[in-house]
Amino acid sequence: MNTAAWQRLGSACLCALVLAGCAAPPVQTPSLPPQPEGASGTTVKPGWVHSRQAVAAANPLAAEAGLAILRAGGSAVDAAITVQMVLTLVEPQSSGIGGGAFLLHHDGRRVQAFDGRETAPAAATDTLFLDEQGKPLPFSTAVNSGRAVGVPGAVAMLALAHREHGRLPWARLLEPAIQLAEQGFAVSPRLHTLLNDDTALRKDPVAVAHFYRADGTAHPVGHVLRNPELAQVLRQIAALGPAGLHQGPVAQAIVNKVQQHATLPGRMALSDLQLYQPKVREALCHDHDTPTRALRLCGFPPPSSGAIAVGQILGLLARTPSATTALHDGIPAAAWLHHYAEASRLAFADRAQYVADPDFVQAPAGNWSSLLDPAYLDRRARLIGDKAAATVTHGQPGGAPTAWAPMPHQPEFGTSHISIVDGRGNALSMTTTIEAAFGARLMVTTDPSRPGGFLLNNQLTDFSFAPRGADGQPIANRVEPGKRPRSSMSPTLVFDRHSGELLASAGSPGGAFIIHFTAKALHGMFQWSLSPQAAIDLPNFGTLGGPLVLEAGRFPPATVQALQQRGHEVREGPLPSGLQTIQRGQAEGRPAWLGGADPRREGIVAGD
Repeated sequence: MNTAAWQRLGSACLCALVLAGCAAPPVQTPSLPPQPEGASGTTVKPGWVHSRQAVAAANPLAAEAGLAILRAGGSAVDAAITVQMVLTLVEPQSSGIGGGAFLLHHDGRRVQAFDGRETAPAAATDTLFLDEQGKPLPFSTAVNSGRAVGVPGAVAMLALAHREHGRLPWARLLEPAIQLAEQGFAVSPRLHTLLNDDTALRKDPVAVAHFYRADGTAHPVGHVLRNPELAQVLRQIAALGPAGLHQGPVAQAIVNKVQQHATLPGRMALSDLQLYQPKVREALCHDHDTPTRALRLCGFPPPSSGAIAVGQILGLLARTPSATTALHDGIPAAAWLHHYAEASRLAFADRAQYVADPDFVQAPAGNWSSLLDPAYLDRRARLIGDKAAATVTHGQPGGAPTAWAPMPHQPEFGTSHISIVDGRGNALSMTTTIEAAFGARLMVTTDPSRPGGFLLNNQLTDFSFAPRGADGQPIANRVEPGKRPRSSMSPTLVFDRHSGELLASAGSPGGAFIIHFTAKALHGMFQWSLSPQAAIDLPNFGTLGGPLVLEAGRFPPATVQALQQRGHEVREGPLPSGLQTIQRGQAEGRPAWLGGADPRREGIVAGD
């Protein structure tokens, strides 16, 4: 069954459900930063135009389910809850009820940041990821273990947002996922590819029984996969709210799975689940100007590093000779990529030095906005020259010395992104994750006789494995009890600074490259005046402080050579982003919402 046939089958399944009840990590090229999920091909996306409301999500079944909720009178938050529950079923490699999420919400008056990030158990210490000799564990060992699992936060956060912004009953929002889990959905090409490529997931007997055939191969594309165990868990959550996950038999099953890991058990206790609290934080907003518009960019504050890094990159780039450089033959030119890379290296140096859970770490100069202060960016931009800098270090916002050691680089994974606007003027940008593909490769079930379940996150591996630097100074993002690990998730809302009008909702999965994918889309839409789809379709690029990585096959040899002549170490490889974007625009002379979904994944933009 090809991709188009799978999508038709999926849409048919969903329509039937709506009528019935509701209106391994991939092998990496040497020297390339590991990507959270493997590439699974590309599918040309047309771009979408909707006049009233829209849902952009990483799977057609989830997007259509969210739209059905909007049509039934639900809010943007209502739709996001439904989308997340369906994604738990149909995109289990990326997000789910066993993970966490950041939700940025605008109700027409204010922007709120709902924090559902996972937390470290109370019994965790800063030696959590050290071996008996005091050395950091191999990353692959830590990821696929009970020790990596953080206390899930997505469901509790969504319930908090629903209490403030929901319109339909909570239980109603879980019906599509429950029915789809019972009746089954067609395995997609992407899910099939990732299951076949993953070896660690095959070590979990619950996951093997659910995702694989008797011969050890993944269920084929088009196979109708049912998950009655997940349906039962969702019924508990529908009836009890977050308590259906954080208390009772489901919570006990989570703890058992974590504590009984065969080689590296975790330290989560029932009390960790029972005491988990989502937070509402102040969104991190700052001004950003383009030649044609004065913008206000709002993103998620720490523990996410996304808004700071994206804002720094765009702000530093605006202070270089490439500030107004146009695309060259439809792609970024070498000089522009050079300045972008140097801006990124400066941003990632600050990120490694400062960003961590704000309940444990004080912001530099007493305010996270100090890292986006125009005078600070002016000073940092003067470090960008015509050649790649030999070394890059963090700055000192406000001139204050730091008490932290920089965090060494280590892989980051995960995620899915959702953008929604409803017909009442509400909008959201939500990035949701279980971290690595298939998380910790631990599937929870309350009844082994009932097939299926849900996957647990490996979010604690976003902490620094080493608690201190070589000089003995503590690392800001080290493990501490109850702490939330630093994230790269970059849900973003864009406003006109003068009128306050919402202009766009954007975000992407992709580990630490989320920052680059989101920055590319924003620059494409607002600097290069591209449609959302055209901005997403641009080739991907970025650096985490090491090599400059270019999406394979998308840049001519002359561009690579020009970058190398400027001193960059250039690598080419797959960069499978999953951007979802909705932008205010015009269609046939009338206001409209223009939608874009990443051709590198399965998403669509559904709407009216």
